[in-house]
Amino acid sequence: MERKQIERAARLAGLELAPDTDVTVTGNDPILETPFHLGEGAATALALVGQEADRTWRMRGGRQQSLSIDIRHAAASLRSSVHLELMDAPTPTRARPGSHITAIWECGDRRFIHLHGSFTDAPGILAELGVGADAPAEEIAAAVKGRGAFELEDALAAKGLCSAVCRTAGEWAKHPQGALLATKPVVEVTRIGDSPPELPGAGERPLSGVRVLDLTRVLAGPTCARTLAEHGADVLHIASPNLPTSALFEMDTGHGKRQAYIDLNDPAQAETLRELVRGADVFSQGFQVGTLARRGFGPGQVAALRPGIIYVSENAFGHEGPWRLRPGWEQLAQSTTGVATRQGAGGRPVLAPAAMNDYTTGYFAALGTMMALRRRAAEGGSWMVTVSLSQTSMWYYRLGHDLDPARATGTGDVAAFLDERATPYGRMKYLRPTLVMSETPPRWELPSAPPGSGEPAWV
Repeated sequence: MERKQIERAARLAGLELAPDTDVTVTGNDPILETPFHLGEGAATALALVGQEADRTWRMRGGRQQSLSIDIRHAAASLRSSVHLELMDAPTPTRARPGSHITAIWECGDRRFIHLHGSFTDAPGILAELGVGADAPAEEIAAAVKGRGAFELEDALAAKGLCSAVCRTAGEWAKHPQGALLATKPVVEVTRIGDSPPELPGAGERPLSGVRVLDLTRVLAGPTCARTLAEHGADVLHIASPNLPTSALFEMDTGHGKRQAYIDLNDPAQAETLRELVRGADVFSQGFQVGTLARRGFGPGQVAALRPGIIYVSENAFGHEGPWRLRPGWEQLAQSTTGVATRQGAGGRPVLAPAAMNDYTTGYFAALGTMMALRRRAAEGGSWMVTVSLSQTSMWYYRLGHDLDPARATGTGDVAAFLDERATPYGRMKYLRPTLVMSETPPRWELPSAPPGSGEPAWV
């Protein structure tokens, strides 16, 4: 991948690859069977993460680093859960409640809609369709064909349920939400409060001493915190004992983190979270807009608790506009922005062969977090970092969709990109960090561990 390609991709995200950044990306797309530049996009996002980690390292007094990325490894990182394997026990599957309805369905107007059962949405979607909980696929398909795509999308959205019509990129560009997102960079960093500058402490890695509270699950938010852990951050993942999750994705994104449960329905435990916030540098969350604010942990509330905090927020459709409150997932971002339609090449829409938005949005969130930490060091203040799956999906579309999937080489043998270690789950084989840095090699100090397996306290 030539440097000018990386520079162009960065500009299309509203970012910049600096002239003095020493980065080499080996290989080119197509790697995966898609017209989109997924390997090159992931490599660009990681190159920008490396650039920011290097800047942070030099701010600490370190030497400038050289960065390198193998594009096969970058493409594989967008499917990293596929490469995870437990050596002493069965590896969990990706299936979860509602998976039988999570698919692209044809509607009566010959348009297509992606329904997503989420963890809890399947019963509500089936009720809206007028079919029973045990309805077979044929009955669901017939019920969907009795509805118009846009009418069904609106009806489900009114009930807070997950779906997205498979639009073209042109249709999304004309949609109020798509038009709004087109005016914004992929990563937004805004000041939300005042506080004195905080210089980074001593440490052997770019983010040594940085404390990160990770309140996210599946999949972009956890990837953000996992990426920060690669560079030395102290990450404490706080999960709710009341919310379902995916065991496989928790294993995949749990590297480098300590784990604890907090139940915000318990006032004493909510106070424990407030105390953790007071000792944190970063607060990362991926709930719907307003959800945590109702619990006392919105951006302004957290900044009041801990002036100088970096508040990171990830969602599906952006933090402003008519769709800011809609829940969503990887598949829905691909569907609404035109990716699934283009991947279908004029036929039935299909998803791209990777969680392109989830993992890459996580990389962009980590990048924005480091940018905000450097700004805090230079000028003080509390900062908010916002990213969304749909903004990342639109960026991938802008990168290009001109590749021939038939020429894809595939990731091939990824054995050279895998590590193996003992974990609380048993011995685990997994994809190691993609980015290589000459002075501070990214790595995870801690093995992946089950949610809630530790204490909600800073070490």
